[in-house]
Amino acid sequence: MADVIDVAKYFIRLADEAEEGISNLKLQKLVYYAQGFYLAINEEPLFHEDIQAWAHGPVVPELYHEYKSFGKEAIAPDVKFNPHTRLTKAEMEHIEEIFDVFGQFSAWKLRNMTHEESPWIENEKSGGTISKQELKSYFDTRVE
Repeated sequence: MADVIDVAKYFIRLADEAEEGISNLKLQKLVYYAQGFYLAINEEPLFHEDIQAWAHGPVVPELYHEYKSFGKEAIAPDVKFNPHTRLTKAEMEHIEEIFDVFGQFSAWKLRNMTHEESPWIENEKSGGTISKQELKSYFDTRVE
C-alpha cells in the first residue's frame, strides 16, 4: 500500500511535467479522488491515512501540514523522489489516470465539486473523518 506523501509527490511531479504546478488545495482534492476511485475499483485503499472533512473540502491532515508552507503557490517537486521505487506500476497508472481526468480543473473547481458529494457533506459539520467505507460506497456509484 502506498503512503499518502508518495501519492502526493507523484501528483506534484505529474503537474510539474505538465508545466502546471499544483497547490496544496488542489493536491488534497486529487488525493481524495485517487483514494475514492481506488477503493471502488480495487476493494482496498490506495493509502492508509485518513481523510477529514474540512471547510474547503476533503483533507488529509498529514499531507496538509507537509505542504502548508507553500500557501497558495505551486508546490516544488522533490527531485530526489523516484516513484518507481515507492509506488507499484498499478498505483502509478491509477494516479496518472486521476491526474488526466481531474488535473485539468482548478483547485476551486475541485473544491466545489467535493462540496456536492456525500462523503464531504455528511461529515462537514463535525469536521470528522470520512471513513474508507463511506468513500468506497460513494465512489462505487461513480464507476461502471
